[in-house]
Amino acid sequence: MTQLRPSITDKRRSFRRLHESGCFLLPNPWDLGSARYLQSLGFKALATTSAGFAWSQGLPDNGVSRGAVLEHLAAMVEATDLPINADFEGGFATDSAGVAESVRLAVGTGVAGLSIEDSSGDPENPLLDLGTAVERIRAARRAIDQNGGDAMLIGRSEGFIAGRPDIDATIARLKAYADAGADCLYAPGLRSRDHIAALVAGLAPKPVNLLVGWASDMTLSSIAALGVRRVSVGGALARAAWGGLIRAAKTLAEQGSFGGFADSAAGADLDQFFTSGKK
Repeated sequence: MTQLRPSITDKRRSFRRLHESGCFLLPNPWDLGSARYLQSLGFKALATTSAGFAWSQGLPDNGVSRGAVLEHLAAMVEATDLPINADFEGGFATDSAGVAESVRLAVGTGVAGLSIEDSSGDPENPLLDLGTAVERIRAARRAIDQNGGDAMLIGRSEGFIAGRPDIDATIARLKAYADAGADCLYAPGLRSRDHIAALVAGLAPKPVNLLVGWASDMTLSSIAALGVRRVSVGGALARAAWGGLIRAAKTLAEQGSFGGFADSAAGADLDQFFTSGKK
């Protein structure tokens, strides 16, 4: 008997429930294989990584076209039974109308949630002015509501990774994004427990996403104790994979040695996994 797969509505409903209480891990696969493997480990939801996907295409982060990202999102949604949260960068537009159109297309791929960033790309003024950033969130909210309303909107403020590490300003921005319709708030780059606790308190009762993409002494339980609702890892898993490739390839190129393959996964195990996990 063929087991029915969850519908897009089912995925979005379960994704929202995850944000109601507790703290969950939201790891970031960069392709179909890594997504299916993470599902097999029992994670409840996954998030894409703009950086990880870009590197897999031979491009830098933020270097992939909107069309290619939309195709990637649709493929990732189809690849697993888990809800997919889209790292949707800045919505592939500066103006609110362009953001709304991009969000409409992203919702059409079946993602359970998507994030919109407030970085400008200008090193001198790395964050969009607040009025523009808020209107972009409002436009994204309207686009979601006009297309079913069940996908989640995540408002991101990039100050801590864009050279403006001001916790009070970050909280103020994220509050404004919440008021504009964001369901969940995210400030990548926070590492201080005091900053994390302040962000959670300042944005309550809205759920907060924390990025931990480095070797950290924090654990999921200690992060949960700070009131964080979900924890993502950004491009860290992709970087870990690239680290293994780089080390093995340099051993080949520089030493003519094959010792870099010592910790490789067994091909037979991978074949068995993907055979048993075929959709």
